[in-house]
Amino acid sequence: MMLRTIASLLGHQFAPDQENNLKPTTVPDLIEDLRVLDQDPYLSLADPELRVISVFDDLKYDRADMDLLSGPMRRRVIDRIAPLGFKQVSGTVISHKTENVRMLLPKIHALGASPFDATRYIDRGPNDFFILTPTQAACHMIDSYEHYEAVDRIKVLVTTQPINLLRIMDFLERKTSHQTFRSAIGHLKLVQREAVEAEPLCRRRALR
Repeated sequence: MMLRTIASLLGHQFAPDQENNLKPTTVPDLIEDLRVLDQDPYLSLADPELRVISVFDDLKYDRADMDLLSGPMRRRVIDRIAPLGFKQVSGTVISHKTENVRMLLPKIHALGASPFDATRYIDRGPNDFFILTPTQAACHMIDSYEHYEAVDRIKVLVTTQPINLLRIMDFLERKTSHQTFRSAIGHLKLVQREAVEAEPLCRRRALR
């Protein structure tokens, strides 16, 4: 059963009455299907556990840069997940045609909003995914994992999709997890700079 398989992979448990309501399906396992996105230089299943897909933004940032999914970024991911059974139903929701699974895009509340807010106020179901910028994906990791786990996962992310570390630094909050992350920014800058200067990342350009 597709929904139960996804939940098992992501560490979720269903109550017995929920299990009985699930219908059998021949749809292949969605998580494995979504790994095909990693073959696209602009897309990544950045964190299967957090159910996050990120879309390449740019190689270099200024701390004042807007952090949002541009039209070309949105079209890229929508086109790539359409063959997996997904269809856009609104400006912020892409739904699977047969399964209770959605891809959620953050709403733009304010251009200067914190990248940490991108996922905080979205009503996400237990099988829904976020589609985020790399910077938003990193912020979600910071808010979701213990310090060292978050840093390790972000180190992997920045080798393929650079993030706006200066913007993250500007929006770190006073809570312990954010202040602890501040100490890792210098190391992440180095990892990211080395990745950006090397092949194949150095030749990548933002989607237009």
